Amino acid sequence: MSLDVYLVEMQEVDIFNQNITHNLNDMAQEAGIYYELWRPEEIGIMFAKDLIEPLEKGLALMESDPERFKKFNAKNGWAYTRILYRGLKIILKLVKIIRKQR
Repeated sequence: MSLDVYLVEMQEVDIFNQNITHNLNDMAQEAGIYYELWRPEEIGIMFAKDLIEPLEKGLALMESDPERFKKFNAKNGWAYTRILYRGLKIILKLVKIIRKQR
């Protein structure tokens, strides 16, 4: 009977990268997800799965009270609400896919 030996080095691999401007930090704070997004290490978030519940809650708040967030849109017409909302939807979807694969 032979012996098979495998030495494997696990390396961190980026599977998704998105830049969301810090101009949206006040809106994220209003949605209750600032620390989860910009400072996860400060609140103990270490894995993508840990973002699911906070992102769902933040998105639900943005969906249920869109007027509350419009005040954060830029004066130059940039629809920051739409930018953050769409970005969060993408991130949440990918996080859920990652969770299912592990």
